[in-house]
Amino acid sequence: MNNNIVAIYSRLSEEDRNKLNESDDSQSIQNQKSMLITYAMSQGWEIYNIYSDDDYKGSDRNRPAFKQLMQDAENRKFNIVLCKSQARFTRELELVEKIIHGQFVEWGIRFVGYADNADTSVAGNKKARQINGLVNEWYLEDLSDNIKTVLTDHRKKGMHIGSFALYGYQKDPERKGHLIIDEEAAETVKLVFELYASGMGRTAIARYLNEQGIPNPTEYKRQQGLRYHGTSAQYGTLWKYYSVSNMLHNEMYIGNMVQGKYKNPTYKSKSSKPVPKEQWIRVEGTHEAIIERDLWNKVQDMLAARTKPMCTGEIGIFAGKTRCMYCGYALRSCKNREYRYLRCTSRFFDKESCKGAFIAQRFLEQAVLDELNNIISQYFDEEAAREKLSVEREHELHKTKLQKEAAGCRKRISELEHALKSLYLDKTKGIITEQEFLDFKTAFVEDMEGYKKKLAELEQQIDLWRKETDEAHSIKNILQKYRNIKKLNRTIVDALIDYIEIGRSESKAHKADLPPMIIHWKF
Repeated sequence: MNNNIVAIYSRLSEEDRNKLNESDDSQSIQNQKSMLITYAMSQGWEIYNIYSDDDYKGSDRNRPAFKQLMQDAENRKFNIVLCKSQARFTRELELVEKIIHGQFVEWGIRFVGYADNADTSVAGNKKARQINGLVNEWYLEDLSDNIKTVLTDHRKKGMHIGSFALYGYQKDPERKGHLIIDEEAAETVKLVFELYASGMGRTAIARYLNEQGIPNPTEYKRQQGLRYHGTSAQYGTLWKYYSVSNMLHNEMYIGNMVQGKYKNPTYKSKSSKPVPKEQWIRVEGTHEAIIERDLWNKVQDMLAARTKPMCTGEIGIFAGKTRCMYCGYALRSCKNREYRYLRCTSRFFDKESCKGAFIAQRFLEQAVLDELNNIISQYFDEEAAREKLSVEREHELHKTKLQKEAAGCRKRISELEHALKSLYLDKTKGIITEQEFLDFKTAFVEDMEGYKKKLAELEQQIDLWRKETDEAHSIKNILQKYRNIKKLNRTIVDALIDYIEIGRSESKAHKADLPPMIIHWKF
């Protein structure tokens, strides 16, 4: 059986498609594959599989073929990964270190870059690969800065730069960055504004649109054949309160281009952060309006008059903290006489979409308070405290042992480095021969690499112990602060609770039993 089993990975990104030289190998996935297959065969390697990502950036960690390759690598399906270059595999120095110099080494997998001579089996090749990784990292950073500059300039000129046009519009095929009206969707936009202006609420509008069988914006895009990724759950095709509300507030429907509402903190970040409204890029009159200005002004006046956080102007103590156990949507506050309730409104948009979580806020407050006091009581129980103290002592002794071992490794590495320098001097003075120097050097380097690997493992364990200790102290301080509390408030809930999943009680008597719930604490 051939022990050299190779996985071939090829990648083509949008930037490659714009190369001037049409004969460039990276211009075509097929050319990459052909080149790599030929090379693998010349080496006598058995090809396990060919993984290919088309139109993906080198900094994208969610490339489908890349993820499949990593999964197969972990399962030891092959022992060589062959790419055109290291940059085809990844342009991130962090991933070079984590995967090529870390996981692949641990899994016994050799990485080969055909064009840039990257090869983890070649001694002394690591520094070259790291330099390539650093250059690729700089490339990504510069590319990100250049793209941001260009996109900001386009936004300021009123050009639309999104992947998809706002619902009600479509991209102008004759003019880049310009929007034209999508007549079918625009009729729904007009209907929403007219219904609201006539006095119908946002929830009622959503229910009406669902009853009429009108697809929501996400579903409409998919029906138009656009590669739009939205939620795939059953209720994901329904109109909701927030989709109607967002539409009513969006001034792009009166012809103004409003962009730059979110931004990524760094080019590596995959999550966008909201930008303050005063920093949005707003250009008036860039495209044809769907909503007349008089209707727009009337709707905005009505929205302003109805905007109240609860009825008292106060934020509820569980605001943004409760979710429906069945559909995952945030629960909304409602009031009946003097009592306040939390409920999932999905069932109001479509009866089949969700069972509808429901709980009286006073019962939720008491349940959370009881659970919190129970946790605190158990944590500070004398017997449990003694056990924790015993465990903490064992942890501390183990950490001290690890630190001593790490110090020993550092000392041995330093001694080997010094010995290697002395060895080199002996060779230059003629005390030892070139061959003797190489023999000693090989032994020293192998010894040194072994200690470095062990040191890295020890430091990782020490760091883990440190984090666990810090976390334990943090939990203790938090629970100590809230011992013997009698009543919850917004500050306490915000400090202790990430979110709460709530279901619906089968009993019709509110006090008979509480609905199922799961509290996700922050500690």
